[in-house]
Amino acid sequence: MKSRQSGITLIGFVIMLAIVGFFAFMAMKLVPSYIEYMGVVKALNQMSTEGGNTDLEQARRQLAFKMSFQYVDDSTIKPKDVTITNASNSPVLKVSYDKVIPFIYNIAFLLHFEKSVPLKSAVGQ
Repeated sequence: MKSRQSGITLIGFVIMLAIVGFFAFMAMKLVPSYIEYMGVVKALNQMSTEGGNTDLEQARRQLAFKMSFQYVDDSTIKPKDVTITNASNSPVLKVSYDKVIPFIYNIAFLLHFEKSVPLKSAVGQ
């Protein structure tokens, strides 16, 4: 009785390794940006629970201070990316920014992040 071998060939293994390596390289480029975004979300949630930060410049300073503890790079979020709007008579702090991640040669990823949280006012809440 002849036994028949089964399994992956060397060429198949190299191709599979190249595909897995490509996606691993992509993850190494993208994951730090999403971790940084989680730090921004955490800082925004801290701002949301505090009261009395409805002044835009004060909110920007406090947010930058809180993001420094979350390892968010200072060049990631510019002051123009932080806004306060009024939605149904309550202030809402919004951060919206884009990040360009170079990938391979002339290929880059453009990531758009946006998060808004309601702010507590100092009076009445």
